[in-house]
Amino acid sequence: MTKSICFFFTLLLGAACQPQHEAQQIIDQAIAVHGGKQLAQSRLSFDFRKKHFEVAIDQGLFRYESILKDSLGTMHDVLDNQGFDRMINGEKLNLSEEDKERFKNTLNSVIYFALLPFPLNDPAANKKYLGETSIKGEPYDEIEVTFSEDGGGADHEDVYIYWIHQQNKTMDYLAYSFHVDGGGTRFREAYNVREIEGIRFADYINYESTEENFALEDYEKLFEEGKVEELSRIELKNVEVSSTSAELAASQK
Repeated sequence: MTKSICFFFTLLLGAACQPQHEAQQIIDQAIAVHGGKQLAQSRLSFDFRKKHFEVAIDQGLFRYESILKDSLGTMHDVLDNQGFDRMINGEKLNLSEEDKERFKNTLNSVIYFALLPFPLNDPAANKKYLGETSIKGEPYDEIEVTFSEDGGGADHEDVYIYWIHQQNKTMDYLAYSFHVDGGGTRFREAYNVREIEGIRFADYINYESTEENFALEDYEKLFEEGKVEELSRIELKNVEVSSTSAELAASQK
């Protein structure tokens, strides 16, 4: 192979790798701005709708919990590196694999959205730079995230778009397509942004498009044109943050 042909293929490979490299760099910057260093070794809790959630993270180890109390007692779900368990009034349930997967995904989904963009560096997350755009007159980089089947979970076919502010490096908007419950798409706008112990938290207005047959990455255009309608509010209440202790590692031995 001649030097000119080698050089040509080098250019092609470089062009193919550039969008992925740029997307990774932007996500790394966003995670840093959102307090990723603090979050990587932290313990936090919050209330979402009727449940209380607790999260412990320590350099790859994790423990996610949800607690629901009602007139019948207490339901306690736990997901960690070892797997998933559900307890009712302190007694562990013998769950089918199907139920275990369903309950696990429900708990993991709440934590995933609460910790964004921190989970976007999961090994199964594949990032692609889509280009520049603007929302409400502000400049954004648009990043697509898909998931590998291996390690991507039951919802690995879902597609996500994140809008990262070019100067602030904050994740202010996101959109996603999903396949459960008949499938659909959503667009979320961050509000009530606050920083607690160096970690950035936000609530979201959850929208659905009034249009059909559009590309997911064009959701911001529909948003600006008023072609979305509010479905719900995603609000994290009573958020508290503290440092992780050695208890997490000890509990999973």
